[in-house]
Amino acid sequence: MSITGRGLKDAVWRFVGPLRQKIIHYTRRPPVGRIDWGGLRSMTPVSRDWGFDRGTPIDRYYIEQFLSNHSSDIRGRVLEVANNTYTERYGGERVTKSDVIHPTTGNPRATIVADLTDARDVSDALFDCIICTQTLQLIFDFEAAMTTMYRLLRDRGVLLLTVPGISQICREDMAISGDYWRFTDASLRRVFSRAFPGSACEIRPHGNVLSSTAFLHGIATEELQDTELAAHDPQYQLLLTARAEKSA
Repeated sequence: MSITGRGLKDAVWRFVGPLRQKIIHYTRRPPVGRIDWGGLRSMTPVSRDWGFDRGTPIDRYYIEQFLSNHSSDIRGRVLEVANNTYTERYGGERVTKSDVIHPTTGNPRATIVADLTDARDVSDALFDCIICTQTLQLIFDFEAAMTTMYRLLRDRGVLLLTVPGISQICREDMAISGDYWRFTDASLRRVFSRAFPGSACEIRPHGNVLSSTAFLHGIATEELQDTELAAHDPQYQLLLTARAEKSA
């Protein structure tokens, strides 16, 4: 009696399966079951404060590198979310007016109190540049926020945006308004294709398995080597950056 179909596959697997497991066990480096976890074999992260208590959080390394590389875009009238730290640091004398948008009153640095998903009282085409770092994940209707930022930009104005890919949840924001989303380069391209139609857009993932693991543990930038931070593996997208220029 011949064996065909599923029965044949099962018979082959009963023979090959154990052999395959032995090959895996003896050929993988480090050997299976012998990984040295060191101090990372713990259910508790090294830091629950993103690494601020140890130095510079790793996502900030990529954010600040991105803004530094595009500092020439930070010019004229600039809008930044929550505070204008990056406007001042990277814009310098190129900035003629600095505005800060915040959804509620009580922020002393805010010049515009408005929700990015609406902001109907803010006029169109006011800004030459908008800096929006690590914000979209906190807005449930993030596509509406993108539409608002497109409206607020002047022709040829530039949006400099960053979003998390691999990241822990922000407990404080979760308690106040919510922490909803994480992104990939594919999802971010879809978002920009809808919100910035016909606009030039450059989207890049940043990070690798080491920097992502370190970031989840709250290990700081200063605890990794430059080469370890600079390596980018598209399979491990710790952070996404996007530069979009509004079409005329």
